[in-house]
Amino acid sequence: MMGPDDTSARSSSRRSRAVGRVGARLREGRRFLVNRLSAGLVRARRSILPALQMTVAGVGAYAFAERILGHEAPIFAAVAALVALGFSKEPQLRRTVEIALGCTLGILIGDTTLYFFGTGLGTALAVVFFSIMLARILDPGATFTMQMGLQAMLVVLLPAPDGGPLIRSMDAVIGGLVAILISAVTPKDLRREPVRELKSVAEELIKALRETGAAVRATDSRQAWHALIRCRGLQSQIEDVATSVRSARELTRYSLASRHQRHDVRSMDRVASQLDLAVRSMRVVSRRTVSMLDHTGLSDDGAERLGTVFEELAEGTLLLSRTVSETSSGDSPRMSVARDAYAQVARRLHPARLSVDTLEGETVVLLLRTMVVDLLEATGLDHDDAVAHLPALD
Repeated sequence: MMGPDDTSARSSSRRSRAVGRVGARLREGRRFLVNRLSAGLVRARRSILPALQMTVAGVGAYAFAERILGHEAPIFAAVAALVALGFSKEPQLRRTVEIALGCTLGILIGDTTLYFFGTGLGTALAVVFFSIMLARILDPGATFTMQMGLQAMLVVLLPAPDGGPLIRSMDAVIGGLVAILISAVTPKDLRREPVRELKSVAEELIKALRETGAAVRATDSRQAWHALIRCRGLQSQIEDVATSVRSARELTRYSLASRHQRHDVRSMDRVASQLDLAVRSMRVVSRRTVSMLDHTGLSDDGAERLGTVFEELAEGTLLLSRTVSETSSGDSPRMSVARDAYAQVARRLHPARLSVDTLEGETVVLLLRTMVVDLLEATGLDHDDAVAHLPALD
């Protein structure tokens, strides 16, 4: 039987464990809140310029419609301007035009229907449905459809202002034009977002290359599998890079304040395209490496040499990622260093030079040849010059 001391000790132990669990949960909750706040502050800092654009566009469109044109409470001018300049990764100018057009069409349909058929729930149902269906015919974008339907519904349900049946449509046109004007004339560093996302992709590719190299040296297929999973998870980031570069390229065509950045944006576009191909190649390389390590393996000398190739490709990619943040990155000295690093690897990519004599090992080397050509092209070489660095296959 347990004595009173044993019972007291067990109760104290249970209380200690309960207090420990509560403390652990409190610490976890604190870390969660700190991380959320930190991420929110970073997001807010990056959003200062878009927030200023939206503020100036919304208030400016309202003030212009009210004080210059004499419109009464031109709320739709502010709404159209704010919505058109909203936060998005889509190409800004095109998106601004599309959403401004969607707002204007939705309001125009609502105004026209009210003029001929009057107010009522039946009219609202017909207007909103027709606006949504028309939006789907005109454009596949979900945002365009939402804006047409929303603006049409607001026009039908809100009281009409003085000034005629199309006054709100005019306000929407004003808001859209103000948003487009502000997008076109606001100076901004178009390289910042693409550079940040390109570096993120490059960093993950570097980790995958190093993991694969370590897996080859240690004959550890699980580590190569982790590299494959890492590369597979990069697709959404690559799509973000493509969207950011496309938006920057668009603004350099239409924005007078951003024309001087055209060369840098073209360079980033080239790097992004080739890095996308390199990541796709790396997925295949990692998958074949897993199979090679599971079935045939390599000699000690072959494992060491092939592992070194992966490590040197990672070092070249590190140089490439540092280069994209430089002005005129396509002509920078560091880009030349990255190109030389890839070229040195390319010249050794022959199974015999790497002491690789198994069929699956040779397949990995051949796949690496494709990948290094993609990386050489990312540094500015054309395809033929990049291929010329590879040794001829016997």
